[in-house]
Amino acid sequence: MEHSLTLWIIFNIFIVAMLIVDLMVFNRNEHEITIKESLIWTGIWIFLACVFGVGIYFYMDPASSLDYFTGYLIEKSLSVDNIFVFILVFSYFGVPAKYQHKVLFWGIFGALVLRFLFIFLGVALIERFEWIVYIFGAFLVYTGLKMAFETEKEVHPERNPLLKLTRKFIPVANKFDGPNFLTRIDGKLMATPLFVVLIVIETTDVVFAIDSIPAILAITTDEFLVYSSNAFAILGLRALYFALNGVMKLFHYLHYGLAAILSFVGIKMLIAEFYHVPTPWALGFVAVALVGSIGASILFPKEENEIPQAPEEE
Repeated sequence: MEHSLTLWIIFNIFIVAMLIVDLMVFNRNEHEITIKESLIWTGIWIFLACVFGVGIYFYMDPASSLDYFTGYLIEKSLSVDNIFVFILVFSYFGVPAKYQHKVLFWGIFGALVLRFLFIFLGVALIERFEWIVYIFGAFLVYTGLKMAFETEKEVHPERNPLLKLTRKFIPVANKFDGPNFLTRIDGKLMATPLFVVLIVIETTDVVFAIDSIPAILAITTDEFLVYSSNAFAILGLRALYFALNGVMKLFHYLHYGLAAILSFVGIKMLIAEFYHVPTPWALGFVAVALVGSIGASILFPKEENEIPQAPEEE
């Protein structure tokens, strides 16, 4: 579906305006985000996402609105997995709580740009090479099965190729310099550990995008619907991180729900030529898988796993 350039401009101006308000007004001074503050912002982003979906219902049509909400729920549920990785990364590098918001802000800003490019690339590939749908579908099923049998999520920032490349060209300081990404030591410009964390967060999102973008393309190939649902899911991710940071370890069965969602949308892609799974069914399956896995985690708790710490420097 073609959309006017004006619609794209208005939507992106709104997104940028909200980011500016968030950074320059509510988080002008670095501070540790409280659970109350994070829950308020989480509610605001969910409310805005729902209002936008209702707007699509009247501005476009009910089917487009349903596609948007299904895509939003898929992206929102898959983005929860990002939160656990954020916890691991911040713990690994020992990032003070009051600086985490800044890292997530710029990390999510970069993620929006990257996903914008990935979405148009994915749609272009599907339109030009229809058979690539089967590759996307098979990849999602594989990823879902891999996630289902994943016993423990691990993060190894020291193996990040982009981080290794960055360190070859930019010297990295041994300690934080407040909220700064760059600092000067003895007149020499150096990156701070906070900049290193930002690089890891950005590259981690690229990996997640490889899973999530094909997943939503199984629902719709309308670039605007895919991008807008992605944007609202990602923008609410930062606030959701601070709200769930302390309880994420309790959702130990969540990865089974996410695995089921990825596998389901992968199968949906693979059988699309023979059978079209109605969007309401897809929406219902995603909701049941997400609620079921969280509910099982609460009903059947298990011992907490320790979060890996950064290795000691020699």
